[in-house]
Amino acid sequence: MRDFHLPGRSAVFATNGMCATSHPLAAQAAVEILQRGGNAMDAAIAGAVLLGVCEPQMTGIGGDCFALIKPVASHDVVALNASGRAPKAADAAMMRDQGHGVVPVYGPEAVTIPGAIDGFCHMSGTWGKLGLADSLAPAIRYFDDGVPVAPRVAFDWTANAKVLKGAAREWYLAKGQAPEVGARFALSGQAEVLRRIARHGRDAFYTGEVAEDMLAALNALGGQHTSEDFAANSPTPTQPISGPYKGYDLIEHPPNGQGATALLLLNILSHFDLSSMDPWGAERAHIEAEATKLAYDARNRFLSDADTMTKLDYMTAPETAAKLALLIDPARALQGVAKVAEAVHRDTIYITVVDKDRMAVSLIYSIFHGFGSGIASEKFGILLQNRGAGFSLEQGHPNEMQGGKRPMHTIIPGMLAREGKIIMPFGVMGGQYQPAGHARVITSLVDYGIPLQAALDAPRVFAENDILKVERGYSEKVRADLSDKGHKVVIPDEAIGGAQAIEIRDDGVLVGASDPRKDGCALGY
Repeated sequence: MRDFHLPGRSAVFATNGMCATSHPLAAQAAVEILQRGGNAMDAAIAGAVLLGVCEPQMTGIGGDCFALIKPVASHDVVALNASGRAPKAADAAMMRDQGHGVVPVYGPEAVTIPGAIDGFCHMSGTWGKLGLADSLAPAIRYFDDGVPVAPRVAFDWTANAKVLKGAAREWYLAKGQAPEVGARFALSGQAEVLRRIARHGRDAFYTGEVAEDMLAALNALGGQHTSEDFAANSPTPTQPISGPYKGYDLIEHPPNGQGATALLLLNILSHFDLSSMDPWGAERAHIEAEATKLAYDARNRFLSDADTMTKLDYMTAPETAAKLALLIDPARALQGVAKVAEAVHRDTIYITVVDKDRMAVSLIYSIFHGFGSGIASEKFGILLQNRGAGFSLEQGHPNEMQGGKRPMHTIIPGMLAREGKIIMPFGVMGGQYQPAGHARVITSLVDYGIPLQAALDAPRVFAENDILKVERGYSEKVRADLSDKGHKVVIPDEAIGGAQAIEIRDDGVLVGASDPRKDGCALGY
């Protein structure tokens, strides 16, 4: 039990249904859908789409999503890949010839076709109960009426506003400035788009006037996107991947997401007796950082679109983790192992919902960088993601940019199972941090028995591009000890990631936890 003398928050307990996400209005909308007779899928779509106006720097209908779904009366999880592809004309060789070593992060070259709307339409039709119009109704209302800007959102808005250009500045800034905390923000153009989708389905987004609006913005800047690229988009139902950890199984989304990285990282950590280490001491932080470097190095080498990735079995094999674990020196940091990414970001939303029948949805939805590409359509204000920055331009690399291909993705929904039974849908936001975040949450729960909310509250570290980010929650002694081991320790300006989770207990009680690094909460009924 937490010390009630100190700042903190309690987990949320309920029995009928629950949502945990990064903004209270989205959590409330999801629970209201459940109370009206909707299921977890109806509620997850309602909350996720609403987050596009609550946290517009993080997500929106110009982005992608992935989901893991546990249907009613089954523990066989299914997955949906609703990430978009590069336009058919995309060509790494042409970009190399133009002098590019990496994909320009804030140019039309980085814009892949938005996949999320197709995903929401597919999920509603396949697993929903009320129908898409009911799921979109809360978002339509808030997109029209506006939402007061929350504190963490305002912080991110100010930090990222500089990337907005052209029509995006008109839609997402107030007189050229980021809105202040409490200022009302609306996206009436997107409300109209959602109304059209509610009436006519995915074609209202991927064809006709809405698609033409997005194409005009991209083509005016030199983008090679076509109406055929948008019309051809479709989500991909697929099967999750999973791996064991000390009596539990971590379930992840397969490539092009980086779920395999989380499995490899946990497999490496399984070779160390973490439970004998101080959970908030330098020894655990060091081992975790070293395992992260090695797992991400494998990710950078091998991870790509499922159609081109050939090393998935290698990444998830126990033998691979065993060999990598031998490279870790408990007393000294590895140097120059892995650059985490050419394009570092930490902007994502995650939502999880469990309903009274114990359908569970783990859904993550993002535009990649803060405000994505910074490019928005003029008429409807649709902000376009820059997921194409996740491609490599290295000739022959599995993740080399190619027309019609999906880029390596950072966003990963997760679920935890025990003895074949799903016990916790969860996710950890934070871009590149996500596999490390999944491993940190699981080891906190399994190795240390830390209660769920406390596990999300606890301080974090992340080895990223030759530095070790150590949150202020760690002591100065821990930072000094890590420096002595050879880490270049910094305190990051932003908190590391954010997380949401719902524990499904055998006694029928749901336990929801929400990361204080975000503005959100868990709500149940």
